Amino acid sequence: MCTASVAAGQTVGATRQKELVRLVRQDCGSCHGMTLKGGLGPPLTAQALKEKSAEGLRATILGGRPGTPMPPWRGFMNEADVDWIVNELLKGFPVER
Repeated sequence: MCTASVAAGQTVGATRQKELVRLVRQDCGSCHGMTLKGGLGPPLTAQALKEKSAEGLRATILGGRPGTPMPPWRGFMNEADVDWIVNELLKGFPVER
């Protein structure tokens, strides 16, 4: 499983974690539902993602899904951010801090 400390030796500090929680809840939530239980996009709950690989989720976040409304987020976050988000999604995304 990806972790924030793996990506290029970077870690995600508490302030950035708070920003990422807000980003996922607001930006991702606009399609995946504000509670991440689904909407235009599929649910992003731990239960819904249990069969998904961390690498596949990471690739989807970074590169988007061509032919769908899922945009690439590569220009908005670094690899450590993406790894942190994937790790949090797989264990159950936290409430906004």
